[in-house]
Amino acid sequence: MSDTVSTPEQSLQNDTVFDQAEIIAFLADPSTYGGGVANVERIDTHASVVFLAGARAFKLKRAVRYPFLDYSTLELRRHYCEREVAINRRTAPALYEGVVPVVLGQDGRLALGGTGTAVDYLVTMQRFDDAGLFSHLAETGGLDVDLIVQAVDEVIALHSAAEVVQPGEPSGGGAAGLYPTIANNAAELTAYSDLFGADRVADYTAAVEVAFARATDLLDRRAATGFVRHCHGDLHLANICLFEGRPTLFDAIEFSEAFACIDTLYDFAFLLMDLDVRGLGPLANRAFNRYMARNSDGAASIAGVAALPLFMSVRAAIRAIVSALTAAKLDQCAAAAARDTARDYLSAARRYLEPSRPRLMAVGGASGTGKSAVALALAPDIGGSPGALVLRTDEIRKQLAGLRDTETLPPSAYTAEHHAAVYQEMQARAAASLAAGRSCILDAVHGRPAERLQARQVAERYGAAFTGVWLEASEERLFERVTSRQNDPSDAGAEVVRRQLAAGFGAIDWLRVDADQPLDRVVGAIRGAKS
Repeated sequence: MSDTVSTPEQSLQNDTVFDQAEIIAFLADPSTYGGGVANVERIDTHASVVFLAGARAFKLKRAVRYPFLDYSTLELRRHYCEREVAINRRTAPALYEGVVPVVLGQDGRLALGGTGTAVDYLVTMQRFDDAGLFSHLAETGGLDVDLIVQAVDEVIALHSAAEVVQPGEPSGGGAAGLYPTIANNAAELTAYSDLFGADRVADYTAAVEVAFARATDLLDRRAATGFVRHCHGDLHLANICLFEGRPTLFDAIEFSEAFACIDTLYDFAFLLMDLDVRGLGPLANRAFNRYMARNSDGAASIAGVAALPLFMSVRAAIRAIVSALTAAKLDQCAAAAARDTARDYLSAARRYLEPSRPRLMAVGGASGTGKSAVALALAPDIGGSPGALVLRTDEIRKQLAGLRDTETLPPSAYTAEHHAAVYQEMQARAAASLAAGRSCILDAVHGRPAERLQARQVAERYGAAFTGVWLEASEERLFERVTSRQNDPSDAGAEVVRRQLAAGFGAIDWLRVDADQPLDRVVGAIRGAKS
């Protein structure tokens, strides 16, 4: 397929609307696509109809106009088809083939491409296995940590390369950019009061207004410092797939700069929200921590998580509205399920705005006690969704040195001076997290009494609850774990463990837990002691 629209002999005059029902019937006919296509699968949404035919997918934009989207004319649909291909080639160049017109020939028959009068336009794509959609994997239990981590790395790559929107340019960033979405959400939800309940809609809209008012200064600071970029805009699980063996982001927003040129954390919040609403809180937390660890310049970035509850709430409200819109296009049984989904999203939108007291947990112990595994296992259940931020000294140390996590530092990077700088940075990031209302976990040896005291003092400074956990394991287990590590930020080996044990750790007043046990038992013991 060509990268651009085939040139027809003529276009419909004055954007006369050709009956899309006839075009849909044409595209649903296997004979439209030539030999080798025995059947065509159809997928309907509120804004498009997708036809899966053989090795390709053909996407027709509905001739509709919503407050947030306008495909009502032929010229607009052509423009947005071309725009969709260009934008999505940033993350899925092999998936998006181009744009082809549906033409009306002189014989009165419709055809894909060629000469004739263009009556509509289609985005053409390579077809991928539906089983590889992350939304499908989430439903079938096939979505795991490795896939989520890989997908988050794709998001980080997109955000890092995305064009920065300068202050004053049209966008959905900053307070002025986000508020129209909040206002439009309120109007749309109110229009569906029969579905959601008028009291619930009123309660939500009042709560989100309060949350927005609290975040306005932060939103503007982030816009002024480069966090508003040309992002994906619609980053939920149904827009991530496995293609050519790797997670691939597709179906980015093309129809609205206000929806696409947004705060990077607002973009990412859609993925976190979708995982959470689907009951995949641990994966949402792992995604959150991967993003923050790999895409953070320290305390300045972490301060932005104060807006995360608002961002997730707005995203959930959008999905509530989209589900309500989609229900109107479906048969009775499917529509009922879509309406239930819409209500679930609105419930989540309200839940994200509930305040919670932040907590700081510090997990200490010799290298090899399993601190990182324990911290990541505990994080999803600490604080509001998507859970606690995990701050690991091994990762911070590499970041300060300008290295990737898996690169090895020289011995000169492990001086007392460097050690103190790493702990100071971890505590600064913890302070930023708590100030933003986000619970966090400190993953560090905390081998000195002063380091353990400093952790508690950070919590006290911000009025956060504090829990100190000290993991203990046999020397044999410690040596076994540190020597078997692969692709891990920690450089600690057996000799480091020997030095730690020889130096000792002083008096320990934290909760002491036997880390020779399997991970689930260690985590259970900590949770039991906290309750």
